[in-house]
Amino acid sequence: MWIYLDNNATTRPLDSVVEAMRPFLGDQYANPSSFHKFGQDVRCAVERAREQVAALIGADPKEIIFTSGGTEAINLAIQGTLAALPTRRRLITSAIEHSAVHRLAARLAREGYDIDEIGVDRDGRLNLAELEDKITDDTALISVMHANNETGVVFDVRRICEIAERHGIRVHIDAVQSVGKIPVAVDDFPVHLLSLSAHKMHGPKGAGALYIRRRTRIAPLTTGGRQERDLRPGTENVPAIIGFGVAAEDAANTSTEHIDRIRALRDDLEARVKAAIPITHVIGAAADRLCNTSNIGFERLQAEAILILLSERGLCASAGAACSSGSLEPSHVLRAMGIDPVVAHGAIRLSLSRFTTPADIDRTVEVLTEVVKRLSATMPAHS
Repeated sequence: MWIYLDNNATTRPLDSVVEAMRPFLGDQYANPSSFHKFGQDVRCAVERAREQVAALIGADPKEIIFTSGGTEAINLAIQGTLAALPTRRRLITSAIEHSAVHRLAARLAREGYDIDEIGVDRDGRLNLAELEDKITDDTALISVMHANNETGVVFDVRRICEIAERHGIRVHIDAVQSVGKIPVAVDDFPVHLLSLSAHKMHGPKGAGALYIRRRTRIAPLTTGGRQERDLRPGTENVPAIIGFGVAAEDAANTSTEHIDRIRALRDDLEARVKAAIPITHVIGAAADRLCNTSNIGFERLQAEAILILLSERGLCASAGAACSSGSLEPSHVLRAMGIDPVVAHGAIRLSLSRFTTPADIDRTVEVLTEVVKRLSATMPAHS
């Protein structure tokens, strides 16, 4: 039996999600763009899912465009905005964005766009004064995440949108990690575009969505059929969209007690690991974080070695680092936060879900303590 603490990578689909998808993998296979009743019955199911996703963030269903996932939604938001505003050549983002934004921004820079990356403090909080200073008449879009995928640190989106509104600048929020974990309502802040993904909230992989506020014009990335208001042509992934709708409805009905339970498990895990292992550093602990996310660095160790030994003992986690050219380097997120490389090289991410139990936390503390102590005794100090 696996102890699965990698829920920021993907989540276990709910049983209700799987059951809702099943008919559309079998008997209800018609194309939702077909005119006949068979196809229109499937179209009705897709539109019901659109209503469920819209309700989760307080949007109008007409403001929801289905995509293949969060990455496509992010690309549509950023590239679609730049294409719709060709005279503006500047994009503002943060230094700790997900690779879907981070790598896209790097590509756009090579294509001649001006990219301004706003810095963060040691706890991962965005420098809002720097954000306001970076805005110019050439700025097309501010694109920042709501919650960081590695540390769980939550940005003050309301303040970001207030700053942007004063300057008449569009805002795109990558809410892939936050929607379904904390309340997100588009009426709470004047955001123009917001990306989300089904498989981060106990839905299926292969379905995402982009919220586009009414009267916000963007250009499509691809050309083909007329699906999704001409912004995302191609036959819809109906089973995944249906599952997305069910997952969204379930998330909308999640109580604060449920969120508090997960946060209590996360806090208990961190406290016990710190007590058992003196070289422990909880990254971003002083900031507002998602209830389920813990990024823990262990001095002088390497995340890769920790994760291998954890996996051998049945515990799934991930690293705040990326493997490149045979060496494990601290992620751009931890570097931007100014985390000491001695700690950053040994940083792992533990992310919980509704399925995490107190027994899972007990076993995690036991296994993690054993692994870190073993590595501390046998591995040379990291230079």
